[in-house]
Amino acid sequence: MRAIRVASAALLGLSALAFSAPAAVAKGEVTPFGFSVLPSTIAAGGQVTLLLERDNGGCKGSATVTSAVFDTITIPSGKSQATAVVDWDAKPGAVYQVTFTCDGVSGSTGLTIAGGRPVGPTPVPLYPGRGVHAGEGGSLAGFDLKEIGLGAALIAGSVGAAYHFSRRRTGEDGT
Repeated sequence: MRAIRVASAALLGLSALAFSAPAAVAKGEVTPFGFSVLPSTIAAGGQVTLLLERDNGGCKGSATVTSAVFDTITIPSGKSQATAVVDWDAKPGAVYQVTFTCDGVSGSTGLTIAGGRPVGPTPVPLYPGRGVHAGEGGSLAGFDLKEIGLGAALIAGSVGAAYHFSRRRTGEDGT
């Protein structure tokens, strides 16, 4: 029984490791720097963020990011991200390769084009300065007279039944 639990835990750990591996490692490409495209699925005409991880020192100079779906972007040394606008003529459902090149080393990942077209610029979430008016609170909104009467009758009936059984029990004990 213990062997089954150990094997299950090992399989679960291995699965989590496999699914959390970066796309470049999954393809067999190992680079001394990390990279990603956010979001990885975008509609034609949308804006993506190109991220370059310079923390481990694998990319010291400027990086070039190329793809068939947007213009070539250069991320200068000292910066870790840039933005690119996806071409309007990108085919929905297609996966385009995005290649990051830095210090002579290249790695690539996929960018999927979603169906539909964005209406305008990417919306920015608004954070209100105070709370929202959330409704009726503790009032009787939504209840009608029948529901209130039925609830009161149920409560009165349960209190009456409790009183009846408590009086009956004391009467039996006294005789």
